[in-house]
Amino acid sequence: MVITTKQLRVQSGEIISHVNKGLDITITYRGKPSAKIIPIMSKEPKNSKDTEDLLFGVWKDRKDITDVDQYVRDMRKGRKL
Repeated sequence: MVITTKQLRVQSGEIISHVNKGLDITITYRGKPSAKIIPIMSKEPKNSKDTEDLLFGVWKDRKDITDVDQYVRDMRKGRKL
């Protein structure tokens, strides 16, 4: 389903109900696709282990990072110009 930003603003409740039914919504801005709204989960919840795998363990396969906390701290410092 394709909608405009104005339709999103005016009919947000109806659009959310379509998403809850499983539809993907593409939002256009000035005639060009700008964003997409997709359902977070299907109607039938997956095994909690499957959901957990999607949310956690982002760093588990990184061999070059031994200390994730330090890596994130270094990223947050930013660059010095």
